[in-house]
Amino acid sequence: MSGETPRAEHRHAHTARVLDTSSLTELAEELRRTQSDPEGVGIMTRKGRIYPIRLDEVSLRAAVLLKQEMLAVGGDASHARGVADLSVEHSAVVLLATWGQYQRLVPKLRRQPFRLREVAEELEEALRNYTHRGPRTIRGAHRSLVVGDRPRVLGVVNVTPDSFSDGGQYLDPERAIAQVLRLAQEGADAIDIGGESTRPGATPITPEEEWRRIGPVLDGLHEHLDRLRIPISVDTRHAEVAHRAIEAGADIINDVTGLDAPEMRRVIQEHHAAAILMHMRGTPATMQLDTRYADLRAEVFRSLARATDRAIAEGIPADRLIVDPGLGFGKSAEQSLELLTHVGELRSLGYPVVLGASRKSMLGAGSSESRMEAGLASAVLAAWNGADLLRVHDVAATVRALSIVTRSRARTRPEGEETEALAQPEEIER
Repeated sequence: MSGETPRAEHRHAHTARVLDTSSLTELAEELRRTQSDPEGVGIMTRKGRIYPIRLDEVSLRAAVLLKQEMLAVGGDASHARGVADLSVEHSAVVLLATWGQYQRLVPKLRRQPFRLREVAEELEEALRNYTHRGPRTIRGAHRSLVVGDRPRVLGVVNVTPDSFSDGGQYLDPERAIAQVLRLAQEGADAIDIGGESTRPGATPITPEEEWRRIGPVLDGLHEHLDRLRIPISVDTRHAEVAHRAIEAGADIINDVTGLDAPEMRRVIQEHHAAAILMHMRGTPATMQLDTRYADLRAEVFRSLARATDRAIAEGIPADRLIVDPGLGFGKSAEQSLELLTHVGELRSLGYPVVLGASRKSMLGAGSSESRMEAGLASAVLAAWNGADLLRVHDVAATVRALSIVTRSRARTRPEGEETEALAQPEEIER
């Protein structure tokens, strides 16, 4: 910038201020404050945010056409250098465009060859999923859970002798039942009961031993379920345990293997249960032996996409699926922090997102109890970044901490309400 340097008393004559607008709704409100024409506000609002979208395994010819079409609508696209000199067969592509530019792009891609019609469908679905902020219902086997209206809390009760956080505290069924009731009283929206430790290096146990631990707890909860009126989740990777747990009243199965076993998928489908599909590489005993990833977020996203696609193909309805990036499961502390920071990317899949950082070693050294403050900060950060459900041990404190997220989000309408179907020509940006 050039020109005469303003005198000190005139340095802020126009009070130039970069607007910190976290949603399109807030941007529209700022534009209205300038007394702009209402129609102009709508047009300019759609120009106010760039949505970077990554596509994997795009063919060479499709990548070339994508670049051309993106430039034609005023956006841009990044791909491998080998696309330009025709030395690669496939490339990842990152698209950069506003909502209005995508509105113009999608109909054009539907008429193009080289599987670009598929790209158009995926773009439309990913944008719709990512920008959706309204409530939706997760249907469990017996009870349902509404998410999306505010961050929800999944309280943890481990009926194990060796869990990293509360191992041994609730081995007695009566103490475990009392803890479930206490967490519900503190504001938990659902309870997750685990009978097998899945901490790094944990020794596996038999399904019989796992059921011996959690069966009496579920049986003892029967008389309280009508009063609790919140879903019960069981953390298990064994199909036979999941089967018995659902028959005993569980609504959700939390499977650290991401429903990898056909038998587990069959149990979920036949019993109409909900399921949490978590990303983990290897097993709890081996998962920390190799935490190297070529592209961490891309690999986690791709794995969860394939796991949910497989579940859908085998008859499990989409409104019964939840995804979890699996912090600490085959990831270093820094990798887990990266996933926590970018957890909102998983919203592109279209399923509710659960995240559990509570008391994990990624939060710092010391005892699990000493990590509570960091755990609260991680819950707030994850909720602000897009997580729907927080799996935590310290329920009361987390509920209080998350209230500020709810209040802040409530100041504006959900961003998804700003957006319309991409293919509607009357809404295309001028």
